[in-house]
Amino acid sequence: MTLAQQISYIIWGLAQDRRRGGGNTMPGGDQEPGRYYVGVDVGTGSVRAALVDQRGILLAFADQPIHKWEPEFNHHEQSSEDIWAACCVVTKKVVQGIDLNRIRGLGFDATCSLVVLDKQFQPLPVNHEGDSHRNIIMWLDHRAVSQVHRINETKHSVLQYVGGVMSVEMQAPKLLWLKENLRETCWDKAGHFFDLPDFLSWKATGVTARSLCSLVCKWTYSAEKGWDDSFWKMIGLEDFVADNYSKIGNQVLPPGVSLGNGLTPEAARDLGLPAGIAVAASLIDAHAGGLGVIGADVRGRGLACEGQPVTSRLAVICGTSSCHMGENPMASIELARDVFHSEHRRSWTGPIPTWKEISKDPIFVPGVWGPYFSAMVPEFWLNEGGQSVTGKLIDHMVQGHAAFPELQAKAAARCQSVYAYLNSHLDLIKKAQPVGFLTVDLHVWPDFHGNRSPLADLTLKGMVTGLKLSQDLDDLAILYLATVQAIAFGTRLIIEAMQAAGHSISTLFLCGGLSKNPLFVQMHADITGMPVVLSQEVESVLVGAAILGACASGDFASVQVAKNAVKRSKATSRSQEGLGRLGVKDWPCEEGMFERRLEWQRAQ
Repeated sequence: MTLAQQISYIIWGLAQDRRRGGGNTMPGGDQEPGRYYVGVDVGTGSVRAALVDQRGILLAFADQPIHKWEPEFNHHEQSSEDIWAACCVVTKKVVQGIDLNRIRGLGFDATCSLVVLDKQFQPLPVNHEGDSHRNIIMWLDHRAVSQVHRINETKHSVLQYVGGVMSVEMQAPKLLWLKENLRETCWDKAGHFFDLPDFLSWKATGVTARSLCSLVCKWTYSAEKGWDDSFWKMIGLEDFVADNYSKIGNQVLPPGVSLGNGLTPEAARDLGLPAGIAVAASLIDAHAGGLGVIGADVRGRGLACEGQPVTSRLAVICGTSSCHMGENPMASIELARDVFHSEHRRSWTGPIPTWKEISKDPIFVPGVWGPYFSAMVPEFWLNEGGQSVTGKLIDHMVQGHAAFPELQAKAAARCQSVYAYLNSHLDLIKKAQPVGFLTVDLHVWPDFHGNRSPLADLTLKGMVTGLKLSQDLDDLAILYLATVQAIAFGTRLIIEAMQAAGHSISTLFLCGGLSKNPLFVQMHADITGMPVVLSQEVESVLVGAAILGACASGDFASVQVAKNAVKRSKATSRSQEGLGRLGVKDWPCEEGMFERRLEWQRAQ
């Protein structure tokens, strides 16, 4: 069975109301105990690793901060050497005391940042200072504003697969910026442009093949048609066409496929792992989170998505930014029938699937990235909404307030994080009313770094209305609450855009750092009016990375580690009752701000 069939089976099986005890185990799924898989996740500010067993249980965890540089406003850079060194530190930590011969596979995920190397695979500078150590343009970098405007003015057909408007956070405008601004020091010397997840898999294996996930989502590659020569020529990057795309990827593999001969001896020494273990084609970090959480088993919780297709679920991966992953119905009737009849009919005791749920059609959502084919789950179309720097925005609002030093001192005295302290402080000052009503006169518009979805306008700015002269701890707590509510309201707007285009979403599945904040989770439930499911394994992104390693190892004909890892749910948060349609204050101010933005956008 192919990887596409395996994972499609997992998603299809979880979409049904399973009636067999113990879940669906495909033939050949029994495994001897003691096999392990390593997942490595490179985020914006740190690298994390986990050791995961064949049941999908996280056994060990480690993290290591990584450096970031901001040499000028909206220029954000990192170092591939620094990131690889951090990968080595955390991987060695999670395998301490483990029989290394039982480690079977390694999977990477990372932010969609741009790594630049020369023809000998040495770092090249992406800055005017000529510092080659800083050879990564980070995902949140907005230096290529002029370039992305010109790309969007072409109205090329590939843009319909990124919501109609390309984001400055994608790779084409960054590449064009390098050509126009660093021609001699970078562009002419470049031999390889990697998405960060692909750089990591190359570093581990020496294989320059790119992941379908990265190229489809950030580089305009089509899973069905490949590269579009006319696009690259039209935007002034005909160089790639001339060299047959060797610098950006002319060998493309689905996520989870084993690369080359596995881990090279040099990389094995660096990472503290056995040479030759399987290394998987990678995923973008948000997509690894989606893979790790979207199949959670919710049986018995009375949720609308129980017994419904996986397409009724929206995975929200919320960390430094928030990404909203929605799969639309299975892309292949033939695939689903083949999977069911060839592998499972003889052991299936539930109802025969009704194929009327299945559609071949992608869904185009204005202002929402995609539809991307096979970018996260093979043979599914993916739409990806997003909010740029949501976690960073919360930090910005809290840390920039006059009462922040007082907050730090009081939180430290209680041995709490500043956010745990703020949550408890809100409970103290809300008195008899629900916490949501504390912001009835204070409103935040969260587009401090532009709007990714659904307006797709990088020029938009944030705002706060309803400020007073006081700047005490109560004011800080309420501003923090208003910011969290604004982010949740942005999620609601993304859902409404996806629903209007044809998605049918009933339940949110959250993972990532912000999902550990109870206030963030509850506000999403209240403001969207939808239940929120949290995975039993809070490190769903790392589990998603480990799933890749398990797939690459060949141990699981049924990908049982994936099925077990993604099926457990921990808790649900429902919108509070008796508080109006959204469970919190009404939203005329926020809705009015959104409508004014739309009117302004249409007038341009």
